Amino acid sequence: MSEARLALVTGAARGIGAAIAARLAAGGWGVIAADRDHPSPAVPRIRAVQCDVADEEEVAALIADIRAEAGKLNALVCNAGFMIRKPLADLSLAEWSRVLATNLTSTFLLVRAAEDLLRAAHGAVVTIASTRAHMSEPDTESYAASKGGLVALTHALAMSLGPAVRVNCVSPGWIDTRGEPLTQADHAQHPAGRVGRPEDVAGLVAWLVGPESGFVTGAEFLIDGGMTRKMIYI
Repeated sequence: MSEARLALVTGAARGIGAAIAARLAAGGWGVIAADRDHPSPAVPRIRAVQCDVADEEEVAALIADIRAEAGKLNALVCNAGFMIRKPLADLSLAEWSRVLATNLTSTFLLVRAAEDLLRAAHGAVVTIASTRAHMSEPDTESYAASKGGLVALTHALAMSLGPAVRVNCVSPGWIDTRGEPLTQADHAQHPAGRVGRPEDVAGLVAWLVGPESGFVTGAEFLIDGGMTRKMIYI
């Protein structure tokens, strides 16, 4: 990829990750879209690769390939993640560990492997956490723990990698990633008046990896239509 700026986006086969990759590509970035599922069809400026970012060896191979082919990395967007919703008594240690490995440990593996490239580029890292780092539904312990850890890891990385590399976190609320049927009540419960879209998150990420956000690091941005600020009395 010969573009002036190169970004790696994980969990990019669909949903928020795909929207981020598309937004960056539309802005002139070259994008490597990594996902553990099979790559999507080729899109201009986007190269899809298959990688399980919870696997240390696969992450090392991915970054080595970027280093060999491009010799640079200007932005890293750590979006890969999934949820297992089970009662606590039914959640196995293996399931707990699998969620944390994909949602949290993968960011450590990716940043550690790509640190030299990011420093050389004076680049930016954006992690995708969740408002569930701050509020929860029942039976979501592994997901909430992973996202809360990601918020903390973000500001720790910002201190360790600054000033060469900026590191920020985006925490989405309800984002309609599947095109599911939504009611007026679904939209109305949000102070912003609607459920979020993947493109909303992509726009914020594009700003955070760009030069206009050069004074922003170690921060968390909640993008939830105002829901976490809404008082609810039952």
